[in-house]
Amino acid sequence: MAYEVLARKYRPQTFDDVVGQEHITRSLKNALASGRIAHGFLFSGMRGVGKTTLARILAKGLNCEKGPTPDPCNECGSCVEITQGGSVDVIEIDGASNTGVEDVRELRQNALYAPARGRRKIYIIDEVHMLSKAAFNALLKTLEEPPPHVVFVFATTEPHKVPVTIRSRCQWYTFRRIPPSRIQEQLLAMAAREGFDVDAESASLIARAADGSMRDAQSLLDQVVSFCGTTVRAAETRQVLGVVDQELLERARDALAGADAAAVLALVEELFGGGVDPAEFCRALAGHLRDLLMIRILPDPRGVVTLGEEEIRALEPAARSLEEERLLAWIQGLEEAEARVRSSAQPRIALEVALVNLTRVPALREFRELVRRLEELEGRLGSAPRGAAGPGAGSHAPPAAGEGRTRGGESGPGKGPGRDRPAGRAARGPE
Repeated sequence: MAYEVLARKYRPQTFDDVVGQEHITRSLKNALASGRIAHGFLFSGMRGVGKTTLARILAKGLNCEKGPTPDPCNECGSCVEITQGGSVDVIEIDGASNTGVEDVRELRQNALYAPARGRRKIYIIDEVHMLSKAAFNALLKTLEEPPPHVVFVFATTEPHKVPVTIRSRCQWYTFRRIPPSRIQEQLLAMAAREGFDVDAESASLIARAADGSMRDAQSLLDQVVSFCGTTVRAAETRQVLGVVDQELLERARDALAGADAAAVLALVEELFGGGVDPAEFCRALAGHLRDLLMIRILPDPRGVVTLGEEEIRALEPAARSLEEERLLAWIQGLEEAEARVRSSAQPRIALEVALVNLTRVPALREFRELVRRLEELEGRLGSAPRGAAGPGAGSHAPPAAGEGRTRGGESGPGKGPGRDRPAGRAARGPE
């Protein structure tokens, strides 16, 4: 029997199997239970989060022999055909390959015919945003006045490219990125069923690399197992995934905190000597600093960082020693550096310049100390007595009210006439 990849073997077959999209599965189950089924659905979200999978499960719920039901049996002929992709009443169309108006016109013609076996005819159009403007216009009429037996499910990663006239006629559901902790749980459970010995750190690394996509995580696990065999450990997982070693990230963090430009330059030399992708390093270091920021700010960061309790406790001293403002500046600088490194013809120079600049980000406590000293100096000067400036200070003091020149140019008390030019001219008389 041919090998079946994990992403296909463990594809969810019921609403309860779908991970991380409970806000959508609950709505669809309630709609099936109550019979309030819309004629058009728009599923949007990043790749690998379950858009097409949920469209198939919805089709099962509509056409199951025990339905319509929120709990399709997966045993009747209709459910089995949909699972195998062979149902004549569930038509899956690739929007990227069938973009023209003629394709949509053919769809409209076929939609008029009643389903061959089930109750409904379900059209699942993947990457629907790839349809041409003329194709969308041709589809609009069918969405406005759909045949009673037809349900459209549109899936897209770019919903902003779908015309508002189409969106407004569909129930729009936005799929979320799946939290890394949920992906890690699924990977460990999957590995146990397959007989793989995968440690928790390896599962965490794969979950982080998947970036919210369950399908990507399953594919990465397949890749790691192909390299490591049935025993998977963190060091080999990092090697396969190209993940930057944690020790390098901690050294980079300490070099930034110590404003040690020489240390970061030596680190860049080590990175390029080891073949580490400089853009991936920027991304990994920004993620590490973000974890520190969350640990510093939140009383319980476990829900927002992909770290175990032991890892969080190990990072707490570093998190407490760094100021929020400094961490924020570093993270922002690394995000900008990643973009520059990816597009630069000289990625090493771009990385070196970026990291040296980040070592120049001053600690806020230095400014606070300067402000404190200035305030102390101001307090001492303000509390000093008037004559504290020493002998002769009175000769430099500004004249009091009524002293000095008068309005008419006369000398005040203690002023000689020689100092008053108007008076001097009057004494000399006309020349």
